Amino acid sequence: MKPAILIARAIFPEIIERLSGYFDVESNQEDIIFTAPELLAKLKGKQGVLCTASARLNAELLAQLPALKMVANMAVGYDNLDLPACTARGVMASNTPDVLNETTADFAWALLMATARRVTESEHWLRAGKWNKWSYDAFLGADIHGATLGIIGMGRIGQAVARRSMGFDMRVVYHNRSRLTDQQESYANNAVYVSKEELLKTADHVILVLPYSTETHHTIGAAELLMMKPSATLVNLARGGIVDDVALIAALRQQKIAAAGLDVFENEPKFHPDFLTLKNVVLTPHIASASEATRRAMANCAADNLIAGLSHQRPPNLLNPAVFVN
Repeated sequence: MKPAILIARAIFPEIIERLSGYFDVESNQEDIIFTAPELLAKLKGKQGVLCTASARLNAELLAQLPALKMVANMAVGYDNLDLPACTARGVMASNTPDVLNETTADFAWALLMATARRVTESEHWLRAGKWNKWSYDAFLGADIHGATLGIIGMGRIGQAVARRSMGFDMRVVYHNRSRLTDQQESYANNAVYVSKEELLKTADHVILVLPYSTETHHTIGAAELLMMKPSATLVNLARGGIVDDVALIAALRQQKIAAAGLDVFENEPKFHPDFLTLKNVVLTPHIASASEATRRAMANCAADNLIAGLSHQRPPNLLNPAVFVN
């Protein structure tokens, strides 16, 4: 008998077909966002689940799923998983790192450039039929070339973002839990390690690429926004909750900083409605990894992890190796 698994969100049909060769698959192509009781009911008797950030597997839920052996998260971040609880119950957990680094770094630059050069604001103005002449001071934005780029969170994606700054002749400063090696700094456009405070005070453009945790909650709040230059921009493509959205809205409204580009939000998809009242913000619906090739790679990576874990092999991207028993 094949092990039973749940695919908790809609996914490419070929992934379902692939996994069906190994497992008894229950899929969710209707793409319903399950409530906690619904997710529990769906997972009863299942040995594995392929999920996304919308599925929150906490200690309470895991305690009611004695058959569960493997959770394959289709994302780099895994703040939706209670990893200590998974480990305590012997449930392997995995993510999908690396396959989305370059695509996400590309999108960081899309957000940065749209934010600095007021692309969204000017497009809305044009679409509203307000363009009737050229003006010397219309939609003056901030230069990217020759500016100082500050990156908070200098993992693989942060380093990929920094490499792209070479073409813009930028100075790069970064803050991270630990300093990179000299070789890594050199490869990341000679990035310079600084304190968070110095980064915020000196950077013309700040990009957030750090994982979410209780320690990184509201890394950027009212105090941090006040440290930034009034001409600075802020881009967040990491996770909602890293920025205090209420504080950011106030800073944007009061022009404490020039603009922000946001791909992630607190309580998404129910983001703060006041963002829609602001002109100096670019908003996208958590699509930094959304190229077709990358999303397919993520789905296959999650499938690889699930197949390995439920075939008594070590998943390639195991987050809690202590639970693996060959």
